Amino acid sequence: MKGKRKVILWFRQDLRLHDNEALYDALEVSENIIPVYVFDERVFLGKTRFGFPKTGKYRARFILESVKNLRESLRAKGSDLIIRLGKPEEEILKIAKANRTSWVFCNRERTEEEVEVQDTLERRLWAFGQEIRYSRGKMLYYTQDLPFPVSHTPDVFSHFRKEVEKFVSIRKPFEVPDVLPTLDARIDIGEMPTLKELGHDDFDDDGRTVMAFKGGETEALKRLHYYFWESQAVKKYKQTRNGLLGESYSSKLSAWLSQGCLSPKKIYDELKKFEDEHGANDSTYWLFFELMWRDFFRLMGKKYGNYIFKKCGPKKLAEVKGGNEIQLFELWKQGRTGIPFIDANMKELNQSGFMSNRGRQNTACFLVKDLKVNWQIGAEYFESMLIDYDPCSNWGNWNYIAGVGSDPKEDRYFNIISQAKRYDPQGEYVKHWIPELKNIPADKIHVPDTLSDMEQTDCNLKLGVDYPKAMLSTQRWTK
Repeated sequence: MKGKRKVILWFRQDLRLHDNEALYDALEVSENIIPVYVFDERVFLGKTRFGFPKTGKYRARFILESVKNLRESLRAKGSDLIIRLGKPEEEILKIAKANRTSWVFCNRERTEEEVEVQDTLERRLWAFGQEIRYSRGKMLYYTQDLPFPVSHTPDVFSHFRKEVEKFVSIRKPFEVPDVLPTLDARIDIGEMPTLKELGHDDFDDDGRTVMAFKGGETEALKRLHYYFWESQAVKKYKQTRNGLLGESYSSKLSAWLSQGCLSPKKIYDELKKFEDEHGANDSTYWLFFELMWRDFFRLMGKKYGNYIFKKCGPKKLAEVKGGNEIQLFELWKQGRTGIPFIDANMKELNQSGFMSNRGRQNTACFLVKDLKVNWQIGAEYFESMLIDYDPCSNWGNWNYIAGVGSDPKEDRYFNIISQAKRYDPQGEYVKHWIPELKNIPADKIHVPDTLSDMEQTDCNLKLGVDYPKAMLSTQRWTK
């Protein structure tokens, strides 16, 4: 029976062979597996509500590289990857009908657009006597192992951590199969789309980026090995995680996690091996701590559904401050606020698709709390631009900054200047991304609006010409 049934293995945000439960489940029931990936035209060519490309050029290229690498890995195991550009609920149905398959195996997604696609496909498959069999692939913990149903997940991370960390074991990752079933040669495998076909021109990387993010499981495992075993930078993660320059101040694994090129269970398993050999410390624990945060945001997305995207947030507040002030937003978006720490971070995002966690918190807070712009616009812009965009993590973090998240605290506020002086004391990061400020001394680099005309001349700088005048006086943070 196992050899007779054909099944489709639908890759979504699980672009890997290691720890892929859907692949494991498919192999359990069939020796005739059709791997498929569909570039959803709505995701790659569509727009957000506020008019941004849903998938910006940095993430689009990263995904192309990841799918190409997945195809190569499947071929090395004896299989191949069917590629289509269109709507998954239509393209997979065509393949299912043409090949008379019995099931579609895939990892379940939980946010609105992804759920709508899988539900529509499921209904259409039922009409032909086929069905979807869902697996898990996004989280460190299995929801069925948790001591509470998803609907009763604690709303505060510290409460969630206390109920889970010491009482719920993390399962071992699934191994990579030695070989895979050969794909029927009569099936049209399809061509990889170009970046142009996904709505973007080819581009060269900015030489100032923290590192070259290349998509795919192969690169993900290389980065994991480098961060743990070659550089052993994980030993200092807690001390360096708020850095701004260089590739090793943080793990930078988020981009591969977001597309499922790397499994969180794989990271945890490797972390435990590292601790067994080199010992555990606050830094190795803190990486695990961040993986727990990632699970927590996903559980909040499951618990509150579309409310994480609504202005009222999971709190369902009757009134939330912040208007759709597009002119203010545009200055923030372009890195032209006249506040160097904000502008440098936004320029890094625009030129690389990446921004540090410290930068994300500060730029979001500035937009929402200082400029009083609708937080949803910022969240959508990050969705468009970030190479490591993950729906629950991105929108969950913006929920928190905007004070509409599930936790009771509403007044998260970052003093931009004190943050800048703490994390970029000499202004090295600012000068890295805003070279026109290179001559400003360290004591004035974060407050250029306080420079006198003579000081501007000495620094070969004219505010309002070489660099924008500050939208808000920096004295609001220094009084």
